[in-house]
Amino acid sequence: MGDSNGVTKRSGPTANDDALNHTQQQEKDAAKATEALRKSFRQKYRHVEAIHSQSKPSCLSHDTTESPSFLGFRNLMVIMLVVGNLRLVIENIQKYGVLICIRCHDFRRNDVQLGLFLYFLIPCHFIIAYLIELVAAQQARASRKRIEKRDGTASPTADESLKFQATWQLIWVAHAINITTALAFTTYVVYYHIHHPLIGTLTEMHAIIVWLKTASYAFTNRDLRHAYLHPVQGELDALPLIYQQRPYPTNITIDNLVYFWWAPTLVYQPVYPRNASIRWIFVFKRLGEVVCLSVFIWFASAQYATPVLRNSLDKIASLDYPSILERLLKLSTISLVIWLAGFFALFQSFLNALAEVTRFADRSFYDEWWNSESLGTYWRTWNKPVYQFFRRHVYSPMRSRGWSHRAASATVFLLSAVLHELFVGIPTHNLIGVAFLGMFLQLPLIQLTAPLERMRSPHGRLLGNIIFWVSFTILGQPFAALMYFYAWQAKYGSVSRLVGAGAGTCPAV
Repeated sequence: MGDSNGVTKRSGPTANDDALNHTQQQEKDAAKATEALRKSFRQKYRHVEAIHSQSKPSCLSHDTTESPSFLGFRNLMVIMLVVGNLRLVIENIQKYGVLICIRCHDFRRNDVQLGLFLYFLIPCHFIIAYLIELVAAQQARASRKRIEKRDGTASPTADESLKFQATWQLIWVAHAINITTALAFTTYVVYYHIHHPLIGTLTEMHAIIVWLKTASYAFTNRDLRHAYLHPVQGELDALPLIYQQRPYPTNITIDNLVYFWWAPTLVYQPVYPRNASIRWIFVFKRLGEVVCLSVFIWFASAQYATPVLRNSLDKIASLDYPSILERLLKLSTISLVIWLAGFFALFQSFLNALAEVTRFADRSFYDEWWNSESLGTYWRTWNKPVYQFFRRHVYSPMRSRGWSHRAASATVFLLSAVLHELFVGIPTHNLIGVAFLGMFLQLPLIQLTAPLERMRSPHGRLLGNIIFWVSFTILGQPFAALMYFYAWQAKYGSVSRLVGAGAGTCPAV
């Protein structure tokens, strides 16, 4: 088809396009020829290759643009850790022989009987807490009926609100007497009448767990009761949606309380996320891990930790500080291994087995605490059941009432320090305050490492993680173990006689 001047348009490539393509092809051919020529020259003139053609920093320098991977160093450290500990195993057996003796225990009949008695007595205070809440629920139902009979409102009057507060004061006092009596009685019996520290530790831990659970049961039902009496103000709608499956006061039942008693949590809820079925193979695997790790902890404690502790007694008595430091460094390795095994046995194996049996679906018992960039991160992630209890029932209520972050945090660590001292000092019959100070003095260390956690630089986070591990593995657990073992031997035996006897059977490590 022609245009208005009768000139026909070309639909294909023009002559200029052909020339451009030809030129580009010639340039490509020339580049290939040049590269082939250079390659042949490089093969011929090997000694003139430009090794240093651009500026580059060393890969470990701070000004490097790409951070190197340390995977190989990690593998090396794992290999050296295994080799080093194998050497210690061989050295330990050569010096001491096999120290494991199944019959050489100190489980007295009285200790076992009292331990079993307290194990069945402590949950009775749960029943008392249930009866207290049952009375409170009945009163709440009666108050709700009176409120609903009034015209124009479905919430309490000012006088009824004051009455609610007065009633809560009575309920709170009843709960406080109940749980304090349980903990105080158990603490007294363990401290004065149960000699073996293992039985005492298990019994005291059970009492502390029931104490925390009962406190959560009381505080949670108090808020649920208050929301139940204020439906028009929208407080019921502000409750978590999961609570609608069992609204207050239908949750005040004995089966609900028994489930909370066995559930692997310290925080009470009327309803928990539940799995549909129980995987019994999973349960048996986790229980098998608990048994194996418990045997390993017993073996490591008797074969490796005890000789180191015994050979430290004379150093502490003579205040030989260099030798004490050497003992701490040697004890740090085995104490860390025992602690890691105990952590896995409790938080990964036992709690998961218990959660599976109770069909408890939320298995977040810990987070990646080993990557903690500060001590504050560690305390928030390694033992989440305890952290969740204190945050929900101590820290958050104090903050909502106008307390500062530091004051609320100090209160949390103060209460936690008291419980730590009870947990360690009562079964060992030595309230020397080391566990208390070790916990409470975490506050300045947290303040010290908090800026490192907020740093965007990986170097700051690395430094924070190093500080955490050093304070945890050297200055923390080994020192506490050394002090309580020394206090135990000083109280229940002659330290000098034990050291003298140990010199004949347990030479210095």
